[in-house]
Amino acid sequence: YDVHRNGTLLAFSTHTEREEVLSKVLSSPLPSSIFSSSILGGSTSINYKKFMNNLRAKITSQWVQGKMTNFDFIMHMNSFAGRTYNDLTQYPVFPWVLADYESEELDLNDPSIYRDLSKPMGAQNENRAVQFRDRFEALEQSYEMGDGPPPFHYGTHYSCAAYVLYYLMRLEPFSRLALSLQGGKFDVADRLFHNVGASWRSASSENLQDVRELIPEFFYLPDFLVNSNMFDFGTTQLGKTVHDLTLPPWAKGDPKRFIRIHRQALESDHVSRHLHQWLDLIFGYKQRGREAVASLNTFVHVTYEGQVDLESITDPVERDSIIAQIQNFGQTPSRLERKPFPQRNVVVAF
Repeated sequence: YDVHRNGTLLAFSTHTEREEVLSKVLSSPLPSSIFSSSILGGSTSINYKKFMNNLRAKITSQWVQGKMTNFDFIMHMNSFAGRTYNDLTQYPVFPWVLADYESEELDLNDPSIYRDLSKPMGAQNENRAVQFRDRFEALEQSYEMGDGPPPFHYGTHYSCAAYVLYYLMRLEPFSRLALSLQGGKFDVADRLFHNVGASWRSASSENLQDVRELIPEFFYLPDFLVNSNMFDFGTTQLGKTVHDLTLPPWAKGDPKRFIRIHRQALESDHVSRHLHQWLDLIFGYKQRGREAVASLNTFVHVTYEGQVDLESITDPVERDSIIAQIQNFGQTPSRLERKPFPQRNVVVAF
């Protein structure tokens, strides 16, 4: 990010190139850089990893003390984990926070309207969770016998380029990108993002292939809910023309009202008390290993950072195939913590 808060994404073909450029940047006299000697108290020696860990700890402390919104903190964690608006395959991840898309009115003080943030999307419904657990155990047995890939609960991911385009298909330039992904035409109308409640039901309980989370736009951008460009998305099997997004009753048909209430839910006391549990699943100690298995939170092994060494693959066809697989399946964010995230302090007025 520059001094005008404009972000630029630099992509390198190898890890070695990235480290070489980073080293030169850190050793350059850039007065406005957060790594400048004046900001670091005159020190000329910069340990990048230590600096970023200290910065993350400072930001976490601000959030815990209530000096930062939940939205801003999640965005910071996404940035630290390598997520960016500049890359559809590593787009920022945000949680479903509400589970009620049927009521005429919402009481944000009622815990029953919220999604269980201690569980991944695949574990929101117990009947579906049993099937995912059985799948993992079957794959585990095969893997231990030397047959098949490492075991996983989900064959799809909670974040990938296709899901970003699914949500943002009404908004340019994502509309054009969605068309490109589908070979020049939009997907079948029934599979498009046309109803918030239906998408929640699919991701939380009805579809074994769907455990997707949300994107930041759900909490600040009403524009992506409206088909202002008048695209022809077709008609569903039930005869409904797909146009503007169908909102839950409590939004009263108003995209701005939906975004406002949704953002209020994200910043609510209930979510503030439990958000650290979701962070543990996405960025923390429940992302991998035994804790991930116990939490029903494991994905195809190629989605995890460091599981595939692309630089060691000499066959270009095999390398391109693995890259395409990673891009299509989605990518798990870099793990930021190996211990639980702290709980945010919530002051209750009596």
